[in-house]
Amino acid sequence: MAGDEKRFKSAFDSLHALAYFAPEVDEALTGIGLRPGRMPYFAGRSAAMGAVGPEVVAATFYNFNAEVVARVIPRAWTLATPEQVLEARLAGVDKALTRLLGEGELKSDQVVEAAELAREATAGCTAEGRPLYAAHAGLAWPEPPHLALWHAITLLREHRGDGHIAALVLNGLSGVEALVTHVATGHGFTVDAAKLTRGWSDEQWTAAERGLRDRGILDGEGALTGEGVAVRDRVETATEAAAQAPWNHLGPEKLARLEELGRDLTRRVVAAGAFPKGVFAQSRA
Repeated sequence: MAGDEKRFKSAFDSLHALAYFAPEVDEALTGIGLRPGRMPYFAGRSAAMGAVGPEVVAATFYNFNAEVVARVIPRAWTLATPEQVLEARLAGVDKALTRLLGEGELKSDQVVEAAELAREATAGCTAEGRPLYAAHAGLAWPEPPHLALWHAITLLREHRGDGHIAALVLNGLSGVEALVTHVATGHGFTVDAAKLTRGWSDEQWTAAERGLRDRGILDGEGALTGEGVAVRDRVETATEAAAQAPWNHLGPEKLARLEELGRDLTRRVVAAGAFPKGVFAQSRA
């Protein structure tokens, strides 16, 4: 079943990631006292772990500048409790999905079926060595189908992410180096969006590129060399292998159906304006 995890990521990742761009989520989180800017993202995604410090957030998020994280964590926990943050985040996702899909679609057979299949897949996940996944797996399941689907995708995404970090560490890529090489593949953020969203300065980005050139991973134009492509391939292969368990649990027929449902829902939220222009590279799948 090689490639199953990558197929799911392509079909469903946007349904989770829209929470980081939707104004409804920001409004919900600032509405409980968090400051506008980066605080809602860092607090919203890390709240499942409790009132952790900036070191834990930077370690589990990996490719964010730790200096930027420290500007808002732990201050966020003096403004709102993790429990309040989690409640507000889910309420914001609810409003965002209602806007993007339409209220009538939220309880449709398509969404209900996708939620059931995605939840079944999460039963194959394991928590060992996956702190961010484990934290979210400890949360209660929301009842509405569209929120249950979003929560299931969150679990699967964080499960993959924890394994991805292990693969990056194994292949000697720091957080900023991981981001630089990912951008160089042409399948993720644009350079400007990566710097802005992850908090890296031009000087820090340039220093990372220089180090990667010295190691033969980037060429003089900032593109991946043959060795760079090989490193990224090893990372992706290891990531996919580490994330395979839920798809083995679900089985090929149910996975194919889940992918079909996910691609349709993803197309609809993207067409409805879930993401601002200029954030992702044109070759993004």
